Amino acid sequence: MTSHRPPTPYASNTPPPLPSPLVQDWEQELGGDLLQYTLDPLGFVKYAYDWRKEALQDSDGPRLWQEKILRIIGEHLRSRKTHFQPCRIAVASGHGIGKSALISMVTNWGMSTCDDCKVVITAATGRQLATKTWPELHKWSRLSINSHWWELGATSVISREKGHERTWRADALTWSEENSEAFSGLHNQGKRIIVVYDEASGISDKIWEVSEGALTDEETEIIWLAFGNPTQNTGRFRECFGSQRHRWKTMQIDSRTVEGTNKEQIAKWIEDYGEDSDFVRIRVRGEFPRAGSTQLIPSDTVAMARRYRAEGFTSLPKILACDVARYGDAQTVIGLRQGRKSVILAKHRGLSTVQTAERLIAFIQSEAPDATVVDGDGLGAGVVDQLQYRGYGHKLFEFHGGERAADCNAYFNRRAECWGLMRDWLAAGAEIPDDPELESDLTGPQYGFSSKQQIQLEKKEDMKKRGLASPDCADMLAMTFSVKIMSKQVIRKTQLVYPGQRDQSWMQ
Repeated sequence: MTSHRPPTPYASNTPPPLPSPLVQDWEQELGGDLLQYTLDPLGFVKYAYDWRKEALQDSDGPRLWQEKILRIIGEHLRSRKTHFQPCRIAVASGHGIGKSALISMVTNWGMSTCDDCKVVITAATGRQLATKTWPELHKWSRLSINSHWWELGATSVISREKGHERTWRADALTWSEENSEAFSGLHNQGKRIIVVYDEASGISDKIWEVSEGALTDEETEIIWLAFGNPTQNTGRFRECFGSQRHRWKTMQIDSRTVEGTNKEQIAKWIEDYGEDSDFVRIRVRGEFPRAGSTQLIPSDTVAMARRYRAEGFTSLPKILACDVARYGDAQTVIGLRQGRKSVILAKHRGLSTVQTAERLIAFIQSEAPDATVVDGDGLGAGVVDQLQYRGYGHKLFEFHGGERAADCNAYFNRRAECWGLMRDWLAAGAEIPDDPELESDLTGPQYGFSSKQQIQLEKKEDMKKRGLASPDCADMLAMTFSVKIMSKQVIRKTQLVYPGQRDQSWMQ
C-alpha cells in the first residue's frame, strides 16, 4: 500500500514562531484524523469542510452527484482488485452543476491524505483554467480545515513541508499539441497521481494520448477525471461514452436534476432555443450534439482570411454596416464590405445614438456606399431614426437578427443565416483586417441545431457566460450579408437582391 503521513505542522521555508504544545497536539490530532480518510474521499469532504457556515451556508454537504463520484473513487481504492488500477471517471453535464467544486474537493482530499501526491489540472482553454477552475480550487483550499498546509499560487498549490515543494503539489497546466512534454512527465510511482481535465471536449486528442503514459506506473494510485459540457460529437471525450466506455465510469447529468442550479435561467434557455435544440442538449441535458463540432467558423478559415489579398473588387457595390453597442462592455463597430474585401472603419464605446448617427453620416459622405445596414434592435433603433430624420434614409436598411430567415429550412433566424453566409464567403477566399479582435469574434460563437434541424447560433449573452466578449466586429461584418446589391456591371440601377435568390454577383 502507499505510504501516507500528514505534513510537519506549519513547515515552510520561513520558519514561523514556535507553536505552543497545545497547537502541536492539535496538529497531530488533525493529521491523524485526516489519515483515516486516505481511501474515503467522501468522508474527508464531510469532515474537512465546515458545512452550513461561511461560504457553505447554503449546503449541508456535497451535492448528490458529487457524493456519487466521491463514493466511486473510494470504492475503487478500497478494492484489492482495483486499488492500483487507474480509476477513470468521465462526466458530461449541463451548466452550473458544480464541476469545479468537485475538482477542488478531490484535489484537496488527494493531497491531504497522501504525502507527495501529484495533481495536474488542465482545461480546454487557458482562460477557463485561470478564471474558473483555479479560483474555485483556491476557494475550497482556503475553506478546508487544513488550509494552512498549503501555499496557494497563481498556477500551483504546494505543500509547506520543507523539502517537498517539488513533489507534493497541484499544478495548472495549459496545453498545446506542439508542446505536450509537460503531460509526458506525470509519473509518480508508489504514490498517488490525479489528472483532471476540465471542459474535456476541447482538449486535443494528442494530450489525451500523452496522458495515457501516466497510467503505467506500478503500485500507484491513479485517478483520472474528465469533466465538461459535451460540446463535440467526436474526439476522446466523446469516446469515453462510446467506444471506450468499458474503460471509463461515466455519468451524463441534466442540470435540471441538480440541486442549486439556476432553474430560471435554464427555463429561459429552453424557451429561447427549444428543448431538443443542440444548445439545450449540451448546456442543460449533458448530451452530445448532433453536429460534429459546435464552432460555426473554423479557426483556420479565419487565419487564412487575415492573410488573403482580394483583387478586382473596386467596381463592386459597397455595403456599409453598423453594429450598435447595447451594454457597457460592448462597442459600436462601423465597417464596410466590397466584394471579397472588408474593412473596419471605426470602433467606439460610450457613444449616444446621436453621436453614432453622426459617425455614420460622415462615412456615408466619404465612402458613398450602395447600401447602409444598421442593427435596428435596442439602441440601434434610435440610430436609424436619427439617420432618417437627417435625410439619410435612402439606401438605409434595418437589421433584425430575430426575424425569420429567408432560407428557413436551413437557418433558425436571420442572424444565423447572415453568419452562415459570412462563413461561406470566408471559406471561398476573402480578405478581412489583420485584427486579432475580429478573429476572436468570428471564431467565438458556437452553434447547434433546432428541433427542425435549423442552424441555431449562440446568443451574445450566453457567450458572455462562457467568458467571451460580445462579437461586435463579426456581427457588423455579418450584417453586410443581409442585403445583396447587384453589380453595377450587371445592372445600371441599384437593385436589392435578398438571400435565397440565385444571383451570385455579390460574391465576386
